[in-house]
Amino acid sequence: MSFGDDHGYGGDTGRTDDGFGGTGQTRTRLPDGRTGDPYGPARRPRPTRSLVTVVGVVVLLIAAIAFANRGGGEGGSSRDRADSGNSGARSDPTAASGVKPVTGKNGTIPSGFARDEQGAASAAANYAVALGSDAMFHATGRDEVIRATHDPAKADGLLTDLDRAYSPAFLKTVGLNEDGSAPDGLTFVSRTVPIGTKVTKIDNTAATVEVWSTGLVGLAGEGSTKPVTETWFTLTEQLTWTDGDWKITSSSQTQGPTPVGAGNRASSADEISKAVQGYGGFTYAR
Repeated sequence: MSFGDDHGYGGDTGRTDDGFGGTGQTRTRLPDGRTGDPYGPARRPRPTRSLVTVVGVVVLLIAAIAFANRGGGEGGSSRDRADSGNSGARSDPTAASGVKPVTGKNGTIPSGFARDEQGAASAAANYAVALGSDAMFHATGRDEVIRATHDPAKADGLLTDLDRAYSPAFLKTVGLNEDGSAPDGLTFVSRTVPIGTKVTKIDNTAATVEVWSTGLVGLAGEGSTKPVTETWFTLTEQLTWTDGDWKITSSSQTQGPTPVGAGNRASSADEISKAVQGYGGFTYAR
């Protein structure tokens, strides 16, 4: 993960065209706070109606992407590392690999990912960020994001469906104006932050990558009726190697895994607005 495309990642040594060797996995030990499942219903608060609505909105939009792009093929004899009925696919290691994640950018979105497992994981994480950004709520920004992240053969049809999904009526339900702008005095927040990736299938032409993420969605500012809330979800992207880069052919989303809330004090609307305006994003790598 870098603070921009200009920062190096060590030696940037030898990418291979099809080096799909797996590496280790990480484990996280949870503190022993009580007996039983720490993520069980007893500790998880009941979501409010507004949060349910926000989560539904996010799922609806990703579902539109999946619907428009369904049927994307995965050519070649694939190397499937997922156990049947088991989470056998390994997570990418958190340690830095020393390899640059990308060689360029397409507008504001990283591009030029390596044709290997690490490149597919990095592409999926960065594409998840773009698809979860506030640019998707404007026609121009949406066009740029979809064309930068998707297989060109899928982009036009997907944009037609998404233009219908992001209708004035829909934008109104999330508190925005008909053109996707925020009402005066409010700041619209839509950010996706990948927590980790898992490559479940990959060969020389196609890959399937799961991106576990958290997201922020809502309107920050005094008088907002749709305050910024967090969501947790897993985005599964079907990628294909197209024109020298990984591109999405289809994607789907499921809720969770969702951790137990820490009960931190919620920040004021002003604090959230300043944070969104003052803190930039990242380029994601293994």
